[in-house]
Amino acid sequence: MIPYFQIDAIQVGPVTLQMWGILVSSGILLAMYLCYRLANRYFLSPTLIFDLGLWAIIGGLIGGRFGHIFFYNFSYYWSRPEEILKFWHGGASSLGGFLGAAIAIVIFVTWRKLKLKDLWPYLDITSLGLWLGWGVGRIGCFFIHDHPGRLSNFFLAVNFPNGARHDLGLYESLVAFLLFTLYSLLFKRLIKIRWGLVFIFSFATYAIARFFLDFLRATDLPYSDPRYFYLTPAQWGMGMLLAGLTIILICSKIMKQKSGTNLDRSYQSIKL
Repeated sequence: MIPYFQIDAIQVGPVTLQMWGILVSSGILLAMYLCYRLANRYFLSPTLIFDLGLWAIIGGLIGGRFGHIFFYNFSYYWSRPEEILKFWHGGASSLGGFLGAAIAIVIFVTWRKLKLKDLWPYLDITSLGLWLGWGVGRIGCFFIHDHPGRLSNFFLAVNFPNGARHDLGLYESLVAFLLFTLYSLLFKRLIKIRWGLVFIFSFATYAIARFFLDFLRATDLPYSDPRYFYLTPAQWGMGMLLAGLTIILICSKIMKQKSGTNLDRSYQSIKL
């Protein structure tokens, strides 16, 4: 069992640095650096990687804030609208962050007039960067213990003052690092099959893991996540994400088969 500790901030001279912010920022920088290196290795545009990552980060931060407001604590912010923009008071939703990042990427792709087939390599690379950065950022959640789970005697439970509990910040960090390690090892094998599989499979794996992890979230605390028909907002979101990725995978496979058939016909007509 892990002893309870809490590191909210560190003091550097006259400046107070929030631990969560330090680790999230570090995760973003590590992710961007990894994506830059991978883009150079696979002869892709580092500039496009940077632009895509920047749009996703900005969209994710905005979406994370509004996701927290609308999915988790709408009544509070409805009665106190002045608190909406006070992001330094805390409150961000990973579900809203994913949604915001997706919307930002769609806007960016539309604006730059990029084709999906040209975008897949960049999505594969940025997904690896995401899991590395996500793992680091979630350590910040673990340090401040803002995602307490159910009471438990599990060996990775944290011995909170009110009893040992699962810590979902720790668990998500471990999941993210496992995803990064697994799909880094599988990266070359998957892109040989076709670009896009790293993105689709890694997000599908995360969606499944996150869906089941949310059953471990606390239900007996005043700030416990709300439930809608017995599921958290994130669980509903992960279910929709998994369904969407399945549709994308099927459609991309059909399109590839059609493309291959057309190439075969063209080759046969040239021979004739």
